[in-house]
Amino acid sequence: MAETEVGKITHVFGKIGVGVIELSNTLSVGDKIKVKGHDKEFEQPVDSMQVDHAQVEKAQKGESVGLKFDEEIKDGDMVFKV
Repeated sequence: MAETEVGKITHVFGKIGVGVIELSNTLSVGDKIKVKGHDKEFEQPVDSMQVDHAQVEKAQKGESVGLKFDEEIKDGDMVFKV
């Protein structure tokens, strides 16, 4: 299955496992994403996301969204829709 780049992680809140993604494409709740970092990659579903502390179902290119991640992430990790 083809992967579509969704964006890049620009900030990590390590203690709560949340990262901010600057979107280069649309992202919706229910999508499955893959995170690719320097030393690992993993997949997870998008269960919920926030824009400016408000729950949203869909976010557009250019927006920054907050997501809870299942595994450790780092600034600069790339996010893809799978």
